[in-house]
Amino acid sequence: MITNAFSTINILNLSTFSITEYNTHKDNYMRKAILFLLLLVNVSWIQPNQPPTLKLALLKYSGGGDWYNDVNSLKNLARFCNENLRTNFDLEFATVEPGSAELFNYPVVYATGHGNMLFNDLEARNLRAYLEGGGFLILNDDYGLDPFVRPAMKKVFPELDFVELPFSHPIYHQKYNFNNGTPKIHEHDGKPAQGFGLLWQGRLVCYYNFETDLGDGWDDVHNDPPEMRAKALQMGANIVQFAFQQ
Repeated sequence: MITNAFSTINILNLSTFSITEYNTHKDNYMRKAILFLLLLVNVSWIQPNQPPTLKLALLKYSGGGDWYNDVNSLKNLARFCNENLRTNFDLEFATVEPGSAELFNYPVVYATGHGNMLFNDLEARNLRAYLEGGGFLILNDDYGLDPFVRPAMKKVFPELDFVELPFSHPIYHQKYNFNNGTPKIHEHDGKPAQGFGLLWQGRLVCYYNFETDLGDGWDDVHNDPPEMRAKALQMGANIVQFAFQQ
């Protein structure tokens, strides 16, 4: 039985490969990654009563920022997706570092925090290979992340800039319709909620929610009103559904 999108692939250990070897082999394993991901999506959506076949992951980055901040966010998002999208997520999420080969075990990775985020050269290359190969990154501004996440992701994709996604973008119109874009969950600086993306070769590989904090809405420790939590979870489900179906 297939257990995840990337574990059946012979993952390259980037710490032991030269840049030349990395560039030589990456296209091959990225194609395999996409193939296995598509197969896995079919399994997880069609057979929801089987043992968990998917797991979300929390990104443990360097720099001093509180990457661990959201306690139950991913568990609650996984449960919501299982109940409403017929996914088959394990409710226990993984913790993964950006430079680890384990990153390729998880089709959706989540990063949050308030402070500094840094990637070294190996981590940036590995994260880029993961995203190019079919992985998806959700970035959550937990208030104060913006000045750090932008240069961090610029190291991953030097040629790309975050672009604000229009309200008509499909990510806002999956199972749930958000005609005004990502919902406003927490006030922060009182600015409108925004959703940014990194588009690599026309494909959205990273979704960054700013001035809203979807992750806190997924969590159950902030005393958010039920209707606010519902909006946050619905938007989270849209992101997950879009990541699998784009």
